[in-house]
Amino acid sequence: MSTTPLVQGYEVVIGFETHAQLCTRSKIFSRASTAFGAAPNTQACAVDLALPGTLPVMNRQAVVCAIRLGLALGARIAPVSVFARKNYFYPDLPKGYQISQFELPVVQGGAVEFFLGNEKKSVRLVRAHLEEDAGKSLHEDFFGQSGIDLNRAGTPLLEIVTEPDMRSSEEAVAYARELHKIVTWIGICDGNMQEGSFRCDANVSVRQPGQALGTRREIKNLNSFKFMQQAIDYEIRWQIAQIEDGHPIRQATVLFDPDSGETRAMRTKEDAADYRYFPDPDLPPLYISEQMVQEQRALMVELPRSMAARFVAQYGLPEYDAATLTQSQAMAAYFEAVAGGCGQPKLTSNWIMGEFSRRLNADGIGVAQAPVAPAQLAALIARICDATISNNAARQVFDALWAGQAGEVDAIIDAKGLRQMSDSSALEQIIDAVLAANADHVAQSRAGKDKAFHALVGQVMKASKGQANPQQARDLLRVKLQ
Repeated sequence: MSTTPLVQGYEVVIGFETHAQLCTRSKIFSRASTAFGAAPNTQACAVDLALPGTLPVMNRQAVVCAIRLGLALGARIAPVSVFARKNYFYPDLPKGYQISQFELPVVQGGAVEFFLGNEKKSVRLVRAHLEEDAGKSLHEDFFGQSGIDLNRAGTPLLEIVTEPDMRSSEEAVAYARELHKIVTWIGICDGNMQEGSFRCDANVSVRQPGQALGTRREIKNLNSFKFMQQAIDYEIRWQIAQIEDGHPIRQATVLFDPDSGETRAMRTKEDAADYRYFPDPDLPPLYISEQMVQEQRALMVELPRSMAARFVAQYGLPEYDAATLTQSQAMAAYFEAVAGGCGQPKLTSNWIMGEFSRRLNADGIGVAQAPVAPAQLAALIARICDATISNNAARQVFDALWAGQAGEVDAIIDAKGLRQMSDSSALEQIIDAVLAANADHVAQSRAGKDKAFHALVGQVMKASKGQANPQQARDLLRVKLQ
């Protein structure tokens, strides 16, 4: 049974608000393009600029994205939801308010399940609501002035809000990674954190165990999992230091500076009342029929958690393996192709989670760019299982395949002389020679010294140029030593 980790005697409480930019070609209330990278202010139409007489019109595909997320997270999809005006002023917010949802969001409840190490976790969701993005203020090249780019104004977002269920920075990052996987898996967000498509705000507070929730501070716009953990860890240490020094924590919005590794206050934190929410008079209530929900349910791909459960049932994998292999659709498909080709799902899982993933990470590539095809890895695993090659030899073949060596697995095995010896009489001759040349190790091994026995095994493998079957060599050695 897990216990809540404490930091310097304090319990950490974390909730998340995540903005996922939806994969639509046009904005949420206008026909302007959402394509990334255009010249400033070239993708902002009259509606985005809030010119007099313009009216917003709901983007149906944005609603479809919200339905898909609700289905993926086991949430309630509200048959009726309402858009509201969230009033605040920034230079890059042309209307002076943001169209969002408040009292009646489109997605209600749900949960995100994931593993933290070998421990299964679940974070409850409060809601996910549709809203528009603001523009962007540019400060770099304007010599004491700021430029305004309204290309992002009106870009469709889903803001996904959790309960304060997380108790460490590691758990918070694991949650964010899982949510990122889900929104990209179901195709509603491209997940590009560098371009701002997936941005997280972390609400962090600390308290003595058993006490009421502490005052939270919100770390805004975390767009890197690495910086996310650094920012939360710093904020935890800062809040504890403040409390220990007798200073109260004041609710605030803070930013993380990756260069200094510190958070700094940006403004006092607003509450809902400060935004003066009221229903947007230009937009009617959003009605979602049960038929529309069922249509989207029929179009949904197999979800990661469902696929992981199937991997456990169908392939006999541990839950941890199944969760790891379903980190992406490409990885899951690769596993099934390899396991189907060699009939060894657990060994396949070990190779993909181990050597295969290590090479992907080292080369900074995705599964689709991997130079070892599923059929090649399946053939390699089959040769391990039928004792044609040892595990060490298999890694040599894998190295060759990854380096782009042409040819079938069997041909590479033969070219490198890696086949294990099948002639037991030849192996016995090698063992006899090793025993004759290593009298000291023989005596020590007979006296029960494991280290000496392992040294003899190593000598046999060396003398056979790695072609002896290690288990067969150990078994024959034991017989000879007796």
